[in-house]
Amino acid sequence: MMCQSAVYLGEKEIAQDVIWMQVEGDNVRFATFFEEPQTVRGTIKRLDFLKHRVVLEPIREESEYERR
Repeated sequence: MMCQSAVYLGEKEIAQDVIWMQVEGDNVRFATFFEEPQTVRGTIKRLDFLKHRVVLEPIREESEYERR
């Protein structure tokens, strides 16, 4: 039985066959079997265990205008 998942940033698939995932503050770090770990700025929006799918929601940076 294969338990890897696909990772989506919004609706765009950014990785397949992900074997582990870790939340690190505003970042999500994950890796596949044969690639170096990746880090994405975002939060986990949805986990679908039946479809082996993880959807991340990007965190956008505030502009200088929004900070005021």
